[in-house]
Amino acid sequence: MKISIVGLGYVGLPLSLQFARSGVTVLGLDIDRTKIDLLNAGRSFIKHISNEAVAEQRQAGRFEASTDFARIKEVEAVVICVPTPLNKNREPDISYVLNTGKSIAPHLTKGTLVVLESTTYPGTTDEDLREVLEAGSGLKAGVDFHLAFSPEREDPGNPQSVVKSIPKVIGGYTPACLERTKALYSKALDTLVPVSSCRAAEATKLLENIFRGVNIALVNELKLVYEAMGIDVWEVIAAAKTKPFGFMAFYPGPGLGGHCIPIDPFYLTWKAREYGQNTKFIELAGEVNTAMPLHVVNRTADALNTHKKPVNGSRILILGLAYKPNVDDDRESPSYVLLDLFKARGADMSYYDPYVPVIRPTREHPHWAGTRSVSWNRETVSGFDAVVIATNHKEVNYQELADWAPCIIDTRNAMATLKTAPGQVVKA
Repeated sequence: MKISIVGLGYVGLPLSLQFARSGVTVLGLDIDRTKIDLLNAGRSFIKHISNEAVAEQRQAGRFEASTDFARIKEVEAVVICVPTPLNKNREPDISYVLNTGKSIAPHLTKGTLVVLESTTYPGTTDEDLREVLEAGSGLKAGVDFHLAFSPEREDPGNPQSVVKSIPKVIGGYTPACLERTKALYSKALDTLVPVSSCRAAEATKLLENIFRGVNIALVNELKLVYEAMGIDVWEVIAAAKTKPFGFMAFYPGPGLGGHCIPIDPFYLTWKAREYGQNTKFIELAGEVNTAMPLHVVNRTADALNTHKKPVNGSRILILGLAYKPNVDDDRESPSYVLLDLFKARGADMSYYDPYVPVIRPTREHPHWAGTRSVSWNRETVSGFDAVVIATNHKEVNYQELADWAPCIIDTRNAMATLKTAPGQVVKA
């Protein structure tokens, strides 16, 4: 069997390699020529995916990358793994999905299966994508070609997150479409979870991330309440999670990051308005989480004030640019918001991240592109007036940070067990 996976990022590349390891021939498609050249040379551009993993499948002849969408005619199935961001008005931007549909439609052949994996609102697959595919191909979904939705469930940096063993939700446009989708994913994945429709599968993914977003907002709000009461929220969470039933631990932070939790809930909020429904929990959670970077800035200002220094003119280091520990994924990272907020107050800003040595161009923060991580040594770190821990990478030596930095603002409880000077560490 030969398939194509469109979009070779944090979702598409691991999926491509898993299919290839399972004996399926994979044609990876992407519009980024740099990615294509690296992959065809047997090299990875994602830190937690090794060069060896790519090279092994290249050498076996089971994986190839290309920018030529006309090659869609060679494959039996197409899996779409492209971004679904929000626009500047925080409305869904499914242009990447639709443009991908327009690119593959002229090359679809009868019997081909098209699966969308990009997180989106219910109705995207069976309405928006279907219309584009039918218009561009002259074929009819459910009759001439098969159509389905199967949400990605990637967790970069988590060693327990293995593509093969993560249960895979699938929903087809028709019962026949579902059967074809089962046949596809059963070649590479252990467990399939069929649902009644594309919309049910789309809604499943949104529920997963809304659940996380709302609960993170809850602990972020409790952090502020308990802080005012002189109670350490981290101690409270550690105690609460000893309960063996009815509780799941979530942790506060400087804001939400990644391509899922800050974005996906608002896809449902936007779509719900079409049905005259209000999503109050989602919108309130968004307000709480969006306000967290400003709380960190204010706590930093208070900390600097105890050292008789204003934010304006102070040298501040953001420790951690990636949105989560131990990965190089900086999509939607709250660290960018912190950089902007501090800079707006006149601070001299730098960052350190062993996984992100240089900032790549982003849609939301292009002005930071090309900025390089500072070096990790006593002379460099001690030269900052304050260090804000935004991401708690395991690779960082936090005792060295305690020995070097005069003022530390800890948003991740990274300094809790270390020896520090009185007043040196402020939790935020």
